[in-house]
Amino acid sequence: MSEMSNNKPWNLELNSFCMLMHLSQLSGILIPGLGLFMPIIMWATTKDSAKGVDEHGKIILNWMLSFVIYLIAIFWFFGIFGALGLLVYNFVFIIIGAVQANKGVSWRYPLSIPFFRS
Repeated sequence: MSEMSNNKPWNLELNSFCMLMHLSQLSGILIPGLGLFMPIIMWATTKDSAKGVDEHGKIILNWMLSFVIYLIAIFWFFGIFGALGLLVYNFVFIIIGAVQANKGVSWRYPLSIPFFRS
């Protein structure tokens, strides 16, 4: 059985799949590293066959790369408290992105560097 059924990525409605793609970044809380790989796997396996997934995937990748850069810089200059503040922003941005994706809106994370353009 293919991963796409009736143009549904992983047998989910498009909005639900995109929402889960945003939320999958939080899976690293349970299993370290999974929050980095899960959205990439979800995007890579469906980007060509489900319209909208590619745009959300690029938005997420842009934020993840930007977040790593900001995390290193903020930790370097402001220490652990600055990094913890950025982690709070990350959590809030992920939740907002997931809610917007569930509404069918492609919401770009604030401060995200556009490495990949959609």
